[in-house]
Amino acid sequence: MNCTEFLANLTDYFDTKTAAALRSELERHMAGCSHCHVTLNTTRQTIEIYRNDELYELPESIRTQLQQAVLAKCAAMKKKKEPCA
Repeated sequence: MNCTEFLANLTDYFDTKTAAALRSELERHMAGCSHCHVTLNTTRQTIEIYRNDELYELPESIRTQLQQAVLAKCAAMKKKKEPCA
């Protein structure tokens, strides 16, 4: 099992639609792969937040950083566009 295969089966893992053997293989991979372990936990937390309709207020510093990052990305994308002919 590699990370790509893990990610491809992640939705079914949460929906408990995976066969016992595949589920065991996914858990074995996750036990040895910190990236996939973090991905699983982050996805699980995101599902719980939306499932419970919880609102999460970002701290002002994080909100500002996020806004600046999005604006910088938009500006970079504008610069890459070729002018219309």
